[in-house]
Amino acid sequence: MIVGVLKEPISGENRVAATPESVKQLVGEGLSVTVQKGAGVAAGYPDDAYKAAGATLAATVDPGKLDVLAHVRPLAPATIKKLKKGAVTMGLASPASEAAAVKALRDQKVTAFALELVPRISRAQSMDALTSQALVAGYRCVIEGALRLPRFFPLYMTAAGTVPPATVLILGAGVAGLQAIATAKRLGAKVNAYDVRSASADEVRSMGGTFIELEMDVSADGAGGYAKELAADRVQRQQELLTPYVTAADVIITTAAIPGRPAPRLITSKMMKDMKPGSVIIDLAAETGGNVEGSKPGADVMVPVGASGGTVTLVGMKDVPSSMAYDASRLFAKNVSNLLTLMTKDKKVAPDFDDEVVAGACLTHDGVIRHEPTAEALAAPPKAEPKKAAPKKGAK
Repeated sequence: MIVGVLKEPISGENRVAATPESVKQLVGEGLSVTVQKGAGVAAGYPDDAYKAAGATLAATVDPGKLDVLAHVRPLAPATIKKLKKGAVTMGLASPASEAAAVKALRDQKVTAFALELVPRISRAQSMDALTSQALVAGYRCVIEGALRLPRFFPLYMTAAGTVPPATVLILGAGVAGLQAIATAKRLGAKVNAYDVRSASADEVRSMGGTFIELEMDVSADGAGGYAKELAADRVQRQQELLTPYVTAADVIITTAAIPGRPAPRLITSKMMKDMKPGSVIIDLAAETGGNVEGSKPGADVMVPVGASGGTVTLVGMKDVPSSMAYDASRLFAKNVSNLLTLMTKDKKVAPDFDDEVVAGACLTHDGVIRHEPTAEALAAPPKAEPKKAAPKKGAK
């Protein structure tokens, strides 16, 4: 069976779905691997390294001749339509936002595995791409904050005086948030963190952070370790209670996300107005609506604060794992090869749908959308436009 790896077509995406290391693993399972020339160059993996690992290099790779197509970003419908019926795809699929691609996978009778659907259980940790990529993102956010902050992170005691440590506030204590806490602590900062999930408190403390206890009288612990959405009045109360911590912070990193929904709004313009000039806010959720009011993906926005003309730098993060493509690809490719290896028997990729990991990660198979939330969303009729009220008699 032939596993194909193409160069990611999206501009700015530097990751690759296979590395020389993962190619060796797949070849060892008896699979043939074809890699498009240049596919790994942007991530720091030259063609010669793939060849040495046992891959076949090709200037162009015809998707229609592949048994398995490994990818990073969601596939375009045009690419999907070139696949042969019964082919297997494996990568990030973003089923909540890529309806056209999901329909194309279904109609082409492709067996598609979405790595974001891998069950969050111990046995599947080595295949969990959301976790591996969030690790990269959490680290990178702290580095971006440290670069922009016009002061030190650690405490310094010098002959010229004492420099206090920077105060870093992490909002959202998932994988990215916990990695941000650990990285900020290594750089010597004082770290406070908050998450709506009560179960996060011990995890924050284990990373060396101080967990912020808010008197919310409600927990937002959701399924699979994720948070669930708060009611509007609870969101307002949360913002009020967080404001003193926002004002006191030198660097704020927001990482909160709810799968399939826009990012929750954690910080408003009103909350920022009394922050110290020169402070920095890093919004990891900028691409999904933003945790911070006014953030723009891929842009630094200067927010006026106080009455002295100072500003806060609001950084909207974009393509974060891609900015550290070498290690991000290394982890992602290992997620792919581990899941493929789980399905490989007698040199063939043969998914066993009695396996909860395989079944949970499967998006489409044999013309059926197997992921129920996606199937339900696509089956739902579009929302009707609200009817305009008829003009009252005598109105102009």
